[in-house]
Formats: sequence, C-alpha cells, structure tokens
Amino acid sequence: MRPTIPRLPRPGSLLPPLLLALLLLPGCAALPSAPPPLDAAWQAQLERWPAVDALLLGEQHDAAAHQRWQQGTVRWLAERGRLAALVVEMADAGQGTDGLPPDAGAAQVRAALRWNGDAWPWQRYAPVVMAAVAAGVPVRGGNLPRSRMRAAMQDAALDAHLPPAALALQREAIAEGHCGLLPPDRLMPMVRVQLARDASMARAVLDARQSGRTVLLVAGFGHVRRDLGVPTWLPAWFTSKTAIAQAGQAPSAIESEANYIHATPALAPQDYCAPLRGPGTATPVR
Repeated sequence: MRPTIPRLPRPGSLLPPLLLALLLLPGCAALPSAPPPLDAAWQAQLERWPAVDALLLGEQHDAAAHQRWQQGTVRWLAERGRLAALVVEMADAGQGTDGLPPDAGAAQVRAALRWNGDAWPWQRYAPVVMAAVAAGVPVRGGNLPRSRMRAAMQDAALDAHLPPAALALQREAIAEGHCGLLPPDRLMPMVRVQLARDASMARAVLDARQSGRTVLLVAGFGHVRRDLGVPTWLPAWFTSKTAIAQAGQAPSAIESEANYIHATPALAPQDYCAPLRGPGTATPVR
C-alpha cells in the first residue's frame, strides 16, 4: 500500500539554483514555433499503449530536442481528444491556466502560471505550454512552492517514504546533482525537498485526472523515475507510463526505471560544476 501524499496548499529538479541557472542559460537554442513531427517509434509506442491516467515525460532541461518531443506529444494527444491536462515542473502547484481561452496570449499564460523566467526560460517551454493552451487544455503547475521548502526540509516523516535502497539512491543523486559540494548536514534536508517536490507533482497529476483521458507531466527525468520519483507517490489504482528522453546513451538505471527511452543526439560535453568548484579545485569524489 502506497503512503499518503501530503497535501499542499493550492495558492525543481535535483540541482541547486545556481547550477540550474547555468543549465538554462539563454544562449541555448530556442524551440521552433512550428509543430514538430512525432518520432515514428514514439508515435507507434503511443498507439500501442492503452489509455492511461497519466503519461510522465522526463527531460534533460538543456536539451532542446526534449522540449520538441514534449510539444509533439501534447499536440498528438490533444488532436485525438486524449489530453486531460498538462502538468509542468516549471510552475508551482496551485497555479494554472484554467479559465483562459484557447487564443490567450503568452503574457496571459505566463501571468496565470506565475512563470519564473529566471529559472525556466520561457522561450524554451513556450511551444509546449502554448500547444496545450491552444488545444483548450489546462496547464497546471506541479512543483513545490518555495514557501513550503523549509517545512519540507524539516519533515522527517518523508525519510520513510522510500525503501532503504531507493532512499540511498536518492541521496546519491542529490549529492551528485550538487556537484559533491553539499555539506553532509544539508544532504538529508535536500533529499526531503526532492521527495516533497515529487509528492507535489503527484498531487497535481491526481487532481487533474479525467476518466478516459491522460494527464501529461513534464519534469526533469529524476522526478519521473519509477523507483524514486512521482510514480512512488501515485496510488496503486492510478495507471501511468513513464517515458524518459535521453541525450546520448541512457544509463542502465534509467533504462530499467522507465517504460520507454526516447533517444536524442548527445550534447557536447560540458562540466556544469566547474563554475561552482572554482579555478584550481579538484573534481570531488562522488
């Protein structure tokens, strides 16, 4: 029996804010406005899968091909009347476009979602979000509001959510996501924030459920892993599939914790941790 999801008041990511900002520099390519065609293998997979309550799409935030994949998936589901809602990690739980018309402009949509462009460049995600709005489908935030993070850090009850082996993997992922620079006494509080974010997204997905249609969640790939992320907070009766986009070769752990791997070209190697370590600092052991 799965644990109860803590409810959050209705008003990301493993990476600390500075590292996340580095990943999301404006210099990265913007998404095209024209709808991209769906990859044939992915379309065939969507056609094979039975209707599920939720489809969880995991991305690498700085891979433009992943947002094009999400945009195409939104359009494919919407055109068939199968899309119940789009839930995004990139906006906080409690924010949404419900009530906006399909011809709403980008400024209206950003205001409704209280979009934080410093953390999540709008030009990167606009085609995904606006495709749902244009189809008359609500877009809702799923992430843990910043006002709730301190409480999550102190919530020791979250420590018991995952089995010990999975919790150890989550701790390792958090340590690596912070470039091995997180002080030991800060590690478990950050793990709790990650768990609370997953719980928040799961609640948003559950709240958006419509019988016979699919809620689409867009989040970083760590949030959608079946062994660690949002799926661990969903009740047993709730049906879902996880698809993870991977730039280059997918690690075996990722392959085993997704129903589908969407392969995209590898990105140029980049040491995202170098600015945090500073010049002359050795790479930390992980």
